[in-house]
Amino acid sequence: MTIQTFPAGKDGQNTTPGEGAKKTDSPGTPVDVAPVLTTVVPAGAQRRGLPRWVRRPVGPLCLLAAWQIAVWTGSASTELLASPWTVATTFADLVGNGELPRAILVSLRRAGTGLLLGGFAGITLALLAGLFRLGEDLIDAAVQMIRTIPFVGLIPLFIIWFGIGERPKTALVAFGVAFPLYLNTYAGIRNVDANLIEAARTVGLGRAGLIRHVILPGALPNVLVGLRFSLGIAWLALIFAEQINANQGLGHLMNRAQEFQRTDIIVVCLVVYAVLGLAVDAVVRLLERLLLSWRPAFSGA
Repeated sequence: MTIQTFPAGKDGQNTTPGEGAKKTDSPGTPVDVAPVLTTVVPAGAQRRGLPRWVRRPVGPLCLLAAWQIAVWTGSASTELLASPWTVATTFADLVGNGELPRAILVSLRRAGTGLLLGGFAGITLALLAGLFRLGEDLIDAAVQMIRTIPFVGLIPLFIIWFGIGERPKTALVAFGVAFPLYLNTYAGIRNVDANLIEAARTVGLGRAGLIRHVILPGALPNVLVGLRFSLGIAWLALIFAEQINANQGLGHLMNRAQEFQRTDIIVVCLVVYAVLGLAVDAVVRLLERLLLSWRPAFSGA
């Protein structure tokens, strides 16, 4: 709310009188003006235009339209890249015969198992290195060395260690997702505000209470950021993992399509990977809203 006043007119009276306004006793003397309350509309509420849920799909739809136009005009060869309509019909056929749902379930199981194993290892190592100086001395240097190794280069070694079954695929995903969670969790613990820690000690919190009530909640935003990075890397690692003698899953579907030059099936699998990635990212965003409701966040200008 704002207070708005109006100047006096020549007759010594408000030009736009508010309630309780007074006249002047003599010319030239100040006028007692009663405040008039007016409603102020926030700048964000004055914006006009389409809502966000309408604007967000515009980019993908424009890309899809450009793709279809390129096929119609002959700029893109259908032998090298199938048209969107062909991809849509192929998707319907794969869903109808049950081949795509079965492949998705197998890939989700592999990615989920690898994420659990790698996430547990990454967070456990980060807690030990972040909370204890001895843990940092023993763990951090080794982790920083190992994380620079490309996980794709470990495929031959994992085949020798685990064979060609499901274990090397799960191990590759776990190896890929462990390090983003470790780095972000470790950074979150070490970046907790020192003033909060000092205040907690002042009120008598011990080590366990300090970790539970101050350090872990303070590190939680970084942990969730690390989880989002790990989910993206999980799908990337899964694509490489399913090249290891896979006889089922999305990777197997893509390998078989490559042999017959079925670009429509390859595009369907890539789109499924992208949609699954967006879906799990949306789940993490929901967790952020639920777990970090106490922390105000910038939502965009």
